[in-house]
Amino acid sequence: MGCRGGRSRAAALPLTAALALTCGVLAGCESPVPFYPPGEGAPGRPVVGLGGPAPYLSPRPGSATPDPPGGGDGGVPVAPAGGHAYAATGPGMIAPHARSMPPRLYVAHGPFIDVIDPDTLQIVGRLYTGAPASRLVPSWDLRRLWATGRTHGMLVPVGPHGPERGRTVNATGTTGLYFTPDGRNALVLSRRSRRVDVRDPDTMRRSASVPMPCAAGHADFTLDGSSLVTTCASAGAIARVDLAGRRVSGTIRLPDGARPGDLRLSPDGTLFYVADSVKGGVWLVDAGRFAVLGFVRTAPGARGLSIGRNARRLFVAGGGILAAVDFGTRRVTSRWPLPGGGSPIPGGVSSDGTALWLADPAGLVYAVSTRTGRVLRKVRVAGRLAGLRLHPQPGRYSLGGTGLFR
Repeated sequence: MGCRGGRSRAAALPLTAALALTCGVLAGCESPVPFYPPGEGAPGRPVVGLGGPAPYLSPRPGSATPDPPGGGDGGVPVAPAGGHAYAATGPGMIAPHARSMPPRLYVAHGPFIDVIDPDTLQIVGRLYTGAPASRLVPSWDLRRLWATGRTHGMLVPVGPHGPERGRTVNATGTTGLYFTPDGRNALVLSRRSRRVDVRDPDTMRRSASVPMPCAAGHADFTLDGSSLVTTCASAGAIARVDLAGRRVSGTIRLPDGARPGDLRLSPDGTLFYVADSVKGGVWLVDAGRFAVLGFVRTAPGARGLSIGRNARRLFVAGGGILAAVDFGTRRVTSRWPLPGGGSPIPGGVSSDGTALWLADPAGLVYAVSTRTGRVLRKVRVAGRLAGLRLHPQPGRYSLGGTGLFR
């Protein structure tokens, strides 16, 4: 493992604008989006997540929405189970209310999302979003997916059941959608306006904004859920947001030429692993001191990150290579070639932990063995692929992003 330090400044940034508080219904929220049924929902069954509380949550008095975790009997605690961040995301640990959902691959291309059975590789449905989607994000309670589109600034709810209709929410410059661990808020990264919008996780109505010092594109949460750590590729920087105070509480400037992208918290919560496609590896960032500790070289073009089901390895995809980094030693233990080269889009690790699903933008969706790196199955999909999501996946709840679960 090679190590190089970066310039760190953990003190709070002077913000040029005060915290902006904006209330009200967003313009353009009334555009209905038709849903094409995947053929597995009973007629008249409501789209999962478009109404009513999740079965394992208690409704708040006088409200149809669920309590945030820890807020009532049967709620999900924010504190990680079993002593580490991914203790509830092990093999087969699908949340009770998601077990009735058959596993499906959701593949975004243009204004469509193809629904594929991962066992038969047959397309069993197609959803229409109205505009090209760039990411597919599970909601906090895992009961629906949100399709996000950077170009048209949209958030579209899509569900795994039935021919219901969702509504497009306008969110200009959206580059990432996340959910706080307590389930109370959705956080939308807006690269164009350099801010993090705080929104209602169900309606996506904006209630507040946090100005950012740079254009954030990816994020993850600290172990206690108190801070959101974001990366700014063009600025070569990492910024930390204090969620309670709704302010930027620290920044790190990486060495010249760095381009930080996706990131993942280590199982023990002490480090963030930050992908860098230019430097060809992952930066190690101390979560407590908010400082760079070192760098692990994987392969040029390192972009996509996925956590193994046993939480012992981090899979780093990019540059035609899938590298496995051991969390214990912080060293690369395997490097496997990927079909098509380039930087595939990670879609998630199978529930049993044996396969990692990836998508080549040129139209190939495939699964590789997490033990040998061998391609296990593959299917061609028409069009240029922009997003892939295996759903449902193990975990108590989703933090959104590119596949964050706790």
